[in-house]
Amino acid sequence: MTDHLTTPQGRRIAYVQTPGQGPGVVFLGGFMSDMTGTKAVFLQDWAERHGRAFLRFDYSGHGQSSGAFEEGCIGDWFEDALAVIAARTEGPQVLVGSSMGGWIALQIARALPERVKGLVGIAPAPDFTEDSMWAGFSEAERTRLMTEGRIVIPSDYSPDGYPITRRLIEEGRQRLVLRAPLRLPFPVRILQGTADTDVPPAVALRLMEHAECDDLRLTLVKGADHRFSTPACLAMIAAAVDEVSV
Repeated sequence: MTDHLTTPQGRRIAYVQTPGQGPGVVFLGGFMSDMTGTKAVFLQDWAERHGRAFLRFDYSGHGQSSGAFEEGCIGDWFEDALAVIAARTEGPQVLVGSSMGGWIALQIARALPERVKGLVGIAPAPDFTEDSMWAGFSEAERTRLMTEGRIVIPSDYSPDGYPITRRLIEEGRQRLVLRAPLRLPFPVRILQGTADTDVPPAVALRLMEHAECDDLRLTLVKGADHRFSTPACLAMIAAAVDEVSV
C-alpha cells in the first residue's frame, strides 16, 4: 500500500514500506524512474521473504510523488531521500542505489554515515550531470541550455526524450562526490554490467579508485546492460544486500 509524507521543503513523497527486522533496506531509484521498477519490486519481495524491513519511494517529480520532473534537481531528490529515511526508518540502513540512486546513496552516506550499515550500487552514476551530460553536450547544446534554460536529449527509455534544465546542471555541481575525499566506513558492493552504454564500467572503476573504503568490491557482469534486471542480476543484488548487512 502506498503512503505519503511531506518533506520539510513541502514536497509530498509517495512511499511503500514493509515491516521487518533490521538492518532495513532502502531502495533509491534512478533518473526519471519510479518505485514500481523491476529491481525495487524484486527487493521488496526478497525482503518480505527474509523478514527484512524494506522501503521504496518516488522522488518528487517522479512516479506518484508531487511536483513536475523538470522542476527538480539532484539536491531536491537528495533531500527527499533524507526526509523519507529520517521519518520512516530507525537505526542503520542498507542503501541500494540504482544509477542516479547510487549518487544519492553516496550523498546520504557522506551526510549521515552513522545511519548506513552498507551500500549496494547498481551501475552507480555519481556526478553524471557534470561528467556525462554537460561533458557530452555540444557547444550549441550548452549555449541553448544556458540561454533558454532547457534542452531535450534522446533516451532509450522515453520516446519523448529527457528534458534537461539549466538548474539540474548548475545545482548538480554543488552535489559532486568525486572531487573531494569520499570516506565510506562500511561495506560497499558495486554491481556493473559490461554492456551498459548509459553508465559505462569506467564510472564504477573511477568510483572504486576514488572512495576511501576498507571493504569495497566491484563485480563486473559480462553482457549485462543498464537495466541489470535479469533473474541472475537480481539474484546478485540480493546476495550483495546480504553481504553488506552482516
